[in-house]
Amino acid sequence: MLPSAWCLLHTIVMEERLQKLIASAGIASRRHAEQLITAGEVTVNGKVVTELGTKADPASDHIKVRGKLINTSLQRRENVYVLLNKPRGCLSSVTDPEGRPTVLELLPASLGRLYPVGRLDFNTEGLLLLTNDGDFTNFITSARNKVEKVYEAKVKGVPEEQAIQRLRRGVVLDDGTRTAPARIRRLGETETNAWFEILLHEGKNQQIRRMFELIGHSVLKLRRARIGFLRDDELKPGKWRQLSEDEVKLLTRTRHQTRSKTITNKSHAAGHGTSRQ
Repeated sequence: MLPSAWCLLHTIVMEERLQKLIASAGIASRRHAEQLITAGEVTVNGKVVTELGTKADPASDHIKVRGKLINTSLQRRENVYVLLNKPRGCLSSVTDPEGRPTVLELLPASLGRLYPVGRLDFNTEGLLLLTNDGDFTNFITSARNKVEKVYEAKVKGVPEEQAIQRLRRGVVLDDGTRTAPARIRRLGETETNAWFEILLHEGKNQQIRRMFELIGHSVLKLRRARIGFLRDDELKPGKWRQLSEDEVKLLTRTRHQTRSKTITNKSHAAGHGTSRQ
């Protein structure tokens, strides 16, 4: 192979987008990395880079974020994938200016710098993924990959079936955005409350709470029970475990997400009902 051809091949294979490299180094999430670039806080070989999409090769380029070289972090960093059962009263963020507890406080520092994959709001509990792999985060959170998120909701009052059908078709929220069609299954009800299971592929801010508010029924309790095929009923609130290599591969295998699976089996639904008060 000619030297020029070898150099071209090396460039194609080794260069990556700066925001991906910054996220892989554990400096910031992909979105925050883009903000750092446009703010002029990233340099490559001593030159400030502000254009998104700029690529670099960590094997030959010196990449700095806010004056700190990140090449060493890229060389020694391994991808980490954590499944956490987020408790209520905890933020799905890295920090909080108000000093409220965050999900990172539930994890040991030995795991390194991790970022939540999507979000659960302050009063929502359930399964949350955290990782330092920007590509993994993008895959799980992108609606086009149809990674299923299943939630269990207790709502005030008993909505009529016609109202639930409206939510299934998709509704326009208070900010003018329209929700995609959702799978909603009624799990049970009393004279004062009802329980539902909701399957979504998207994740707008407080979407389920806003959907039910729209039909006049506030959500009293909300829990995410499944992400893709991942369901871990043995994982107590506040506890976590690392994903296996096989679990990571299955989560990011598109063909496993394109056809919806049964939300839960009948035995689980029956068991769920026995604990309601």
